[in-house]
Amino acid sequence: MFSWLKKDDRRRKEPLIFNNVTEGLWKCYVERMRPLESTYKFNDFHYPPMEEADFAAKPMVLLIGQYSVGKTSFIRYLLERDFPGMRIGPEPTTDRFVAVMHGEEDQVIPGNALAADPTKQFKTLQRFGNAFLQRFESSVAASPVLQGISLVDTPGILSGEKQRTSRGYDFEGVIQWFAHRCSMIILLFDAHKLDISDEFRRCISSLRGNEDKVRIVLNKADLITPQQLMRVYGALMWSLGKVLSTPEVARVYIGSFWDQVLRVDDLRKLFEAEEQDLFHDIQILPRSAAMRKINDLIKRARLAKVHAYIISKLKSEMPSFFGKQAKKDALIKNLKKIYDDVHRQHQMSRGDFPHLAQFQEQLAEYDFSKFPKLNPKLIENVDIMMSKDIARLMQMIPHEDTQTTEVTGGAFGSGHAAPLDPFSGDDVFSLKVGRNAEEWTPGEHLDEYRVDFERLEPKGGKLAGIKAKEVMVKSKLPNSVLKKVWGLADVDKDGMLDLEEFSLAMFLIDAKKEGHDLPDALPFHLIPPSKRGLGDDDADDVRDGGGEEEEGD
Repeated sequence: MFSWLKKDDRRRKEPLIFNNVTEGLWKCYVERMRPLESTYKFNDFHYPPMEEADFAAKPMVLLIGQYSVGKTSFIRYLLERDFPGMRIGPEPTTDRFVAVMHGEEDQVIPGNALAADPTKQFKTLQRFGNAFLQRFESSVAASPVLQGISLVDTPGILSGEKQRTSRGYDFEGVIQWFAHRCSMIILLFDAHKLDISDEFRRCISSLRGNEDKVRIVLNKADLITPQQLMRVYGALMWSLGKVLSTPEVARVYIGSFWDQVLRVDDLRKLFEAEEQDLFHDIQILPRSAAMRKINDLIKRARLAKVHAYIISKLKSEMPSFFGKQAKKDALIKNLKKIYDDVHRQHQMSRGDFPHLAQFQEQLAEYDFSKFPKLNPKLIENVDIMMSKDIARLMQMIPHEDTQTTEVTGGAFGSGHAAPLDPFSGDDVFSLKVGRNAEEWTPGEHLDEYRVDFERLEPKGGKLAGIKAKEVMVKSKLPNSVLKKVWGLADVDKDGMLDLEEFSLAMFLIDAKKEGHDLPDALPFHLIPPSKRGLGDDDADDVRDGGGEEEEGD
């Protein structure tokens, strides 16, 4: 008579069918987790329901910091180009959340349109209202960096009297929303502004549960001497110790993340090593994205189970008729005892329980008598997901990782170093002199560059990379900029510079110091005369010594 119940139970225990990790995560959430969340009002207390776009989205990097610490400049440094709507200044110029994403054409998409797009992961941001959506937009740019990751710029966190000005929306709630969905959170500090304001403190507190995603950057470190930097670093660690609720010492990346001349370059090697470490963490985000999403789903599932146990426990403690309000008040006051009972009865880790004071405040708005009783089948559904479905997804990750590329372009380079590149570890060139002309523009300074070239004692008319580096680093430009200069100047890709290539390198360095952007590829008027017409295949022949054999044939 009740065979259909047995069939339904059997169907519930059958493994889910999926073809890839993204599809599997979505099915796990919809069929295993979402019924538990909706039954016990998980989304009202903790996180909004997830959409399919959340699982398909590229890894996001969230940048947080007080105004004028270099958040927008950091993004520009990564992209090596401006992006639509970019505003940089000493005062709070970024007054909105900006999701910098990839697209074929540069454009700005307003927040309301962005939240209504089902292909984007921002639908649930509508819960923060129109006041927030008017301060939210997407900057779409055709940058190769954004093919692998998305970057989120945030308004400068206020300090002093400015903190009293209301933003009109739940700022910390929005930060928490992004923190829950992003793959990395970068907290930026200015070497000259280490104070952590009350608003900044609340924002850091809203990152609870996502501490493993946090990276701390001490920016603008080139503006102070090594002795001052030592004291600043100590002061920053002291300030962070009072805010971060972790026993471990936080890793702080020190550097100057912009493409201008380093004011104090005594610690160039330190800045270079720190930058490489941070950029490597960012660069591998696409490869670790699937594992990160699985990890986040498991954390959410554990919290959802604990939440269901707590809600059902509160329901079981309520009287049937009289004294409901008094009992509710007593339960909220003694919520820690409820936590202890749930921990003891269901063997749940105390680290999975929600923050006590915050949960007490939220419970005050609900009628406990209307809470549902514990449904073991919903709990079992989640247990099946974590014990069986997740295990199958984990087995698929190594295969998908081999098909996923790291972040390339911009400050990350092409993904492979040029031969013998001494700096290893679509902008338009704005210098107009010589453009659309036949003459070689750097040739006007050839005699000046020849003096430096001969002083370095070239062998066979060419300078090795290590010799050229001795002169190039004197420009005090960051290594990422000098690496790009080298890639442009070493036209034949032989790992050495002849006189023309050396002159081109010095010309590009001078142009950059004057404020010009470097091109992604050399325009005709900058290509050395002897290298014009030299294609990629010809460059390989020169590097491999194959050119002379062809002449001999």
